[in-house]
Amino acid sequence: MIVSEGHIGRVFVLRLSDGDRIPDAIEAFAASREVTSAVVLALGGLENGRLVVGPEDGRVLPPNPMLAAIGAVHEAAAVGTLFPTAHHGKPTLHMHAVLGRGEETRAGCVRPGLDVWKIFEVVVIEILGIELARAHDPETGFNLLGWAPL
Repeated sequence: MIVSEGHIGRVFVLRLSDGDRIPDAIEAFAASREVTSAVVLALGGLENGRLVVGPEDGRVLPPNPMLAAIGAVHEAAAVGTLFPTAHHGKPTLHMHAVLGRGEETRAGCVRPGLDVWKIFEVVVIEILGIELARAHDPETGFNLLGWAPL
């Protein structure tokens, strides 16, 4: 287990608009306000993109991600974390979302990108005093939180 204790800093509420791209819009906002570590909560409509819906085989590392195409508008609720990358210090969002349309529901990571449909309300809760960064782990293929230097 890796633990770093911090405290809450600023709190931002964003209303993203039709066509804004997730995760790009949230990462750009964070960079513009110098938010490097945060909890991110969001809800609204998403469409046109892809969602990582699991590894093809959970025993194989690094995993080969399964991607689901999202075309039509879906209702979405999402939660994520924002931490800097170890090499560049760029705030990077790791967000998972549940998307629903009619009787169909999908859950997964938004990293490949999705477009906002009309509105996406986002709350960014800044965490101060955290000494963690995301660094690429060659064994798992993931960008993991750790004590990596910035």
